[in-house]
Amino acid sequence: MVQSRETMIEVTDVTKFYGPIKAVDSLSFRLERGEVLGFLGPNGAGKTTTMKILTCYMPPTTGRATVKGKDVFRDALEVRSLIGYLPENAPLYHDMTAREYLRFIAEMRQIDTRDIVRRIKHVTRTCGLDGVLDRMIGTLSKGYRQRVGLAQAMIHDPEILILDEPTSGLDPNQIVEMRNLIKEIGKRKTVILSTHNLSEVQASATRVLIIHRGKIVTDASTDQIQKTRGRNRYEVVLAAEDGSREELRKALRGIDEVEKVDAIDVKEEDVWSFEILGKTDADLRRPIFKFAVDGGHTLLELKPEKASLESVFMELTRE
Repeated sequence: MVQSRETMIEVTDVTKFYGPIKAVDSLSFRLERGEVLGFLGPNGAGKTTTMKILTCYMPPTTGRATVKGKDVFRDALEVRSLIGYLPENAPLYHDMTAREYLRFIAEMRQIDTRDIVRRIKHVTRTCGLDGVLDRMIGTLSKGYRQRVGLAQAMIHDPEILILDEPTSGLDPNQIVEMRNLIKEIGKRKTVILSTHNLSEVQASATRVLIIHRGKIVTDASTDQIQKTRGRNRYEVVLAAEDGSREELRKALRGIDEVEKVDAIDVKEEDVWSFEILGKTDADLRRPIFKFAVDGGHTLLELKPEKASLESVFMELTRE
């Protein structure tokens, strides 16, 4: 018997006004234990407002948000104990060492004094802070400061992590390290990852929620979004032959299941490349291969193209 997963966050018809401006518009979604949610949207879409509501920085104007059944407005202290939050600009004190800062946060979190040393050791190991604990935070690189910020979010061992632009300002090596760290954390905790770096979401998230103008425009797994929002596209490469490329493009367009064929410019003079768009989600590889065989065309390459998360994001949030 399959057990139902535990609901960790539930947002129901949440709306937030800043004066006459509606930042969040009737937002509703549910997040279960063990999910890593990529929370996406263009600037001004309402992401930060939603995260501030979930982390008890502000109440919604209308609607309700709960964390493990606790209301973010009425049960704010209990909710805060369940959540670790890394804002885009981590709240660090540059004149403290990393160890002093983590101890200060642990004390603020009212962690038992006897347990503080163990918790600092745990987040130090998890976040890769060995060797810099006794250095002043102001002397650390951007990557290590982000790690200290993540460690403060984890110091009280929360069940939920909310991370806002965790890879902001990091170099490529640091981004890979942070991505691997988030994936590892996601095996044990529920994570909301808000970022403009869509490759991070594609690499780390199990689910994607995109909002635009305060409303949800899609909510599904990465694969589902690419399958349902991305069109059925193929790249076809054929050897150049007698006749013209335009004639061959029109012939490909004559395949029953094909909706559109575009010629793609390539540097090689002896090949012709095309992008083919299907009318439905039906697999076009067999009819395209049959077309090549029946017409005596030399098929060099045939591959389906999965829509990128970037292209889906642009389609869904285009003004």
